[in-house]
Amino acid sequence: MSVVTEVKERTDIVELISEHVSLQKSGRNFKGLCPFHSEKHPSFFVYPEQQTWHCFGACGTGGDAISFVMQMEQVDFGQALHVLAERAGVSLQRAAPQPREVAGEEERLLQINEAVTEYYHHLLLTSRAGEAARHYLADRNISVDTIKAFRLGFSPDRWDAAKDYLLPKGYSEAELLQVGLTTQKEGGNSYDRFRNRLMFPICDIEGRVTGFGARAMDESSAKYINSPQTTVFDKSSSLYAIDKAAPEIRKRNSVIIVEGYMDALALHQIGWRAVVASMGTSMTARQAEVTKKLTKNIVLALDADAAGEQATLRGAEVLAASLDKKPTPIPLWSGLVKYESVLDADIRVIGLPPGEDPDQVVNRDASSWQKLVEQAVPILDFAFGVVADKLDTSSAKDKSLAIEKLLPLLEEIKDPIRHAHYVDKLARLLKLGDSGPVLQALSSKARIDRRRRTTPQRTERSRAARPLVSDPTEEYCLALLLQYPDLREGAGELSVEHFAQSEHRELFNRWKEHQDMAALQSQLDAGLLEHLYYLIGKDFPPAIREGDKARRLDLGDCILRLQEKLCRRLEAEKQTALEVERGRGGTESELSKLDEQGICSGQQLHEIFVRRGSRRWTQ
Repeated sequence: MSVVTEVKERTDIVELISEHVSLQKSGRNFKGLCPFHSEKHPSFFVYPEQQTWHCFGACGTGGDAISFVMQMEQVDFGQALHVLAERAGVSLQRAAPQPREVAGEEERLLQINEAVTEYYHHLLLTSRAGEAARHYLADRNISVDTIKAFRLGFSPDRWDAAKDYLLPKGYSEAELLQVGLTTQKEGGNSYDRFRNRLMFPICDIEGRVTGFGARAMDESSAKYINSPQTTVFDKSSSLYAIDKAAPEIRKRNSVIIVEGYMDALALHQIGWRAVVASMGTSMTARQAEVTKKLTKNIVLALDADAAGEQATLRGAEVLAASLDKKPTPIPLWSGLVKYESVLDADIRVIGLPPGEDPDQVVNRDASSWQKLVEQAVPILDFAFGVVADKLDTSSAKDKSLAIEKLLPLLEEIKDPIRHAHYVDKLARLLKLGDSGPVLQALSSKARIDRRRRTTPQRTERSRAARPLVSDPTEEYCLALLLQYPDLREGAGELSVEHFAQSEHRELFNRWKEHQDMAALQSQLDAGLLEHLYYLIGKDFPPAIREGDKARRLDLGDCILRLQEKLCRRLEAEKQTALEVERGRGGTESELSKLDEQGICSGQQLHEIFVRRGSRRWTQ
């Protein structure tokens, strides 16, 4: 089993998506409002048996757990895998079996990042092409001094600007690919990853540029993109402005964590320098590790919308799990005490005005920021407020969900007086009459947790009972293509749509772009590289290993099976889409279009069966 498969098997997709979407049971599946576009009627479906999801509304997107995190957090495959691996407790440090001179390689990549940072910075300050980016920053009240301090830049709207600047300086195309400044297309040629974008150099705590964030200056589909996972850049462990903020964080013994680049810049500009940005993602365990080395007092100031509230709660849970605990005496009766491991940190939340982020608050009234910081509330009070805003006290289901969400935070309170206070507060909030049901739920959860700790084999059995999350046909087909380069010409009928699994889609895309194995390996992060080695190591029967004709026939059969799976998947999705359209009163023309799609997929299935039959006769 590869590490990617292990991460997915340890991830319950319904549980994962429920953290972002309110799901309702719909037969054997679940449905809810799509988190990726605005809609009034549920068109977003989650399929527990396949461990997949699909939106039948305006997005039309779908995939597995990894693709959901990629889209939800706006990160690439490697970063999404890191998020899920941390969540599932899986180590990704198992990658390459081939040792290499990492130190020298890293230094070289950091030099490239430094050189291109100066190039982009110069273009922003002086070039005519950078004028739109300068106007944008001026409109956001970012001063020239701040632009220079953070070395903001501009990438021209050209396919080869960075290449033309860096190649004459002695850096190779392979190195530019490796550091993520270029992308390789089919045929082997490469082009600049960042084009017509405002550039935010992302530094480590020592001030070395490890990667970039980039905001589009046009109507590009992705407003913000980042450097991919590289030897020197890992978004899940990076905090924007950490190099500028670290001295002030140590001095104040406190840090404010905001969401975006502009939030951090605006606050640093008015003198609040103990501020870092998580760059649009929820806090990760790796970011928490960086933070706790500087301070134990953390204030979260994420967006005030529903997504921001959920990101704040997830970030607080990650911080509570990652930060250090200390043995603390807890008073019992008759003067006795017991020692409990208590969170050795203070986590608070700034209540932002509705619809505003820190950048907007500062630009509207910089003096009001001090007041908001002073009014920051403990995370548990914030969590109670979030739950209360969405609670229907007449609904037993809502009450149960509220207890489920707040129990993990209640468990962290070891002081008996504070614990009793919040238990009573929750009972009043839910209108339960007394605190008995809350205490009973806490006791039940504690028993379940103890059983899990003492009988891990039960957890393993429950995981084993889940549906398989890796497709053997996809694995077999990719293993053939990876192990036998001579089959490349025979894969012309395959497209990325034939692969339902995120890791297989990603590998197939990269395989198409790179003709040789060394180039392919240089573009993969640890998790995907480990999956590549897993596929390369798959064993084939002697007839396949020794016979060119047998390999080609096997690949042909694989392609037909994948085409059949795709047609059946489209047919199943069509049936769900019909259900969605009928549920929201779809017009006859909309319903007939879906029926036509079904007829089309049915015809394709018939053609596949005919081709499969003719192959059997010719063999």
